[in-house]
Amino acid sequence: MQKQNDYDNKRKKTLRWGYLFATVALCVFVMFLARIVILQNTNVQEIKDDYINNNYRTATLKAARGNLFASDGSILATTVMRYDIYLDFKTIKDTVYSNNIGALTDSLSKMFGKSRADFRKRFDEQKKNKNQYYSLVKGLDFDQYDRIRKFPIFKRGKNKGGFIVDRNYKRELATSEIGSGTIGIDNGVAKAGLEGAFSKYLTGIDGSRLEQRVNSSQWKPIDYWKVSEPVDGQDVYTTLDLRIQDIAHSALQKQLINFEAKHGTVIVMEVETGKVRAMVNLRRDDEGNYVDAYNYAIKDNIEPGSTFKVVSLLAAMDDGFIDENTTVDVGNGIWVYAKQRITDGHGGGTYDISDVLAKSSNVGTAKLITKYYADKPEIFLDHLRRWKLFDKMDIELPGITKPKVLTPKHKRWNAATLASIGYGYSTNINLLQLATFYNGVANKGKMVKPLFIDKIMQNGKVTFEAQTQVMVKKMASEKALKMMTDALTKAVEKGTGRSIFTPNLKMAGKTGTARFEYWLPGPMKYRSSFAGFYPADNPKYTCYVMISEPNTAKGFYGGTVSAPVFKEIAGKTFLKTPQNIEKEMLVDKKVNLNKMVEPNVKVTVNNKQMPSVVGLIGKNVIPQLENLGYRVDYKGVGRIKEQFPLEGTTISKNQRIYLSLQN
Repeated sequence: MQKQNDYDNKRKKTLRWGYLFATVALCVFVMFLARIVILQNTNVQEIKDDYINNNYRTATLKAARGNLFASDGSILATTVMRYDIYLDFKTIKDTVYSNNIGALTDSLSKMFGKSRADFRKRFDEQKKNKNQYYSLVKGLDFDQYDRIRKFPIFKRGKNKGGFIVDRNYKRELATSEIGSGTIGIDNGVAKAGLEGAFSKYLTGIDGSRLEQRVNSSQWKPIDYWKVSEPVDGQDVYTTLDLRIQDIAHSALQKQLINFEAKHGTVIVMEVETGKVRAMVNLRRDDEGNYVDAYNYAIKDNIEPGSTFKVVSLLAAMDDGFIDENTTVDVGNGIWVYAKQRITDGHGGGTYDISDVLAKSSNVGTAKLITKYYADKPEIFLDHLRRWKLFDKMDIELPGITKPKVLTPKHKRWNAATLASIGYGYSTNINLLQLATFYNGVANKGKMVKPLFIDKIMQNGKVTFEAQTQVMVKKMASEKALKMMTDALTKAVEKGTGRSIFTPNLKMAGKTGTARFEYWLPGPMKYRSSFAGFYPADNPKYTCYVMISEPNTAKGFYGGTVSAPVFKEIAGKTFLKTPQNIEKEMLVDKKVNLNKMVEPNVKVTVNNKQMPSVVGLIGKNVIPQLENLGYRVDYKGVGRIKEQFPLEGTTISKNQRIYLSLQN
């Protein structure tokens, strides 16, 4: 009986295991069938796409940013190509590697100043691991790239030598005289200066390329499969004149050093067109050097001080309240008006209107403005509105400030405010706006918008050319404008600007000495200014100079600190204008006209052979090559000293030509 029971139990246990196995087998079979059904109903394209998405990607191929030029074609900022070198060790055959690795590491050691053993150790390790995208070096210029690609193994190219080149672009300034404060940036986050102003033209259209996954963090470009070619940005020609810019930079820097000042600004405008021919902003850094790092001309609103007296008195002249016969008694140079003490630093007595400006009388200006406008200040302020001194200037450069002028509606307005405005306080205006006003006076009352762009070009063709824009057709009557010009001329000949008088060049201008942060304890701080135009009888240029916080022990008056900068700029720019050069030629019979201008040599490409352009002037050659359909990269200014490809090399239409010019 016991044996029967044991047999039954064993049988039941065996059956249970059999059923369990059958159930598992059935489940596996059902899953297998289900998988077959799924695969049969899955789109093959989806599988392919999933594989491609995981192993390939479309990457951006950056377009080259257009060049930024001075008005004469000299480069201010350019996009240069840089080369990153990667190595595919899996591609390099073992025999090629073993036979040439010694020569390769020797060449690399000489080029980069590192030991052969270091290169050999790294390369052997990468070769063993079959690294397909090893980063060797980044940021090579063309000369370095041209050298390294001829090294052993590398000269076999990508497919046999594992030599992978990734090209990218870097923005570089072509001159140290114009720095980031003026040229500016556009890094995708912030925009400033000329780069930011014209970014919509300079920025090209990015292309794309296919990249293959090498490992979890690296992607290798597939050069032969480019989805779309990038379109390079346009070239922007600014109004800056490098010669005038250099003169202004040198004159300002010298004076900043002499007076140990904190910072300074110079603006030079062409009277008739409003083109800004120079804009210099220099400030002292922690090491005591003066650098162009911030654009004070447009980004800072300041109380201008006495240079604003020209604005105030022109309003009264235009309204007919004052003329050549107007006099004002300034007493002993101290006047209390509405509990405000107003003082002069230049004596006292009775002044005519030209003396008020020539001697920069705060008392005289305040007395005249309050006499005629105290009861109706809005009539005076309407002149400022008409001259756009309440408006933010509509210019291309980002960051320009909006003027702040107190009005009777402001809570800080009181009986003395109008007097303060009259001689340059209770107002905050940027220097470019003030220079534009002076330029309007010089331009016989026609106020024109400051221009920073001459033209835009792409592929050798002009796509945009800037035109002069009139902001105010007639600022004041001809009589008022002549009266003001005569007074400003007298200010240089006999007034506070007499230190810069010269019989060789008739100049008109106004000094300014403004104290600021006067409400704070401590040493007094001054801004020294000089604003004017030249020649006074037929103005060509307007110039505004401001120097902030000079060492007061050495001087702080506008006539001492800033006026000499104006004089140096005026003398060196006007005396070299085309009109004067032409006069000098007529007087000097010995001038050889053939030596004054180099013939415009015509550049031709015959039988697809690269011509020799070494020794020719770059600004004459480059547009011709671009018009022929070639892409030209160049650095420096002046004559061409090196070219690549060399003369006689066969070149194609999509060939990039590299030129090195003298600096």
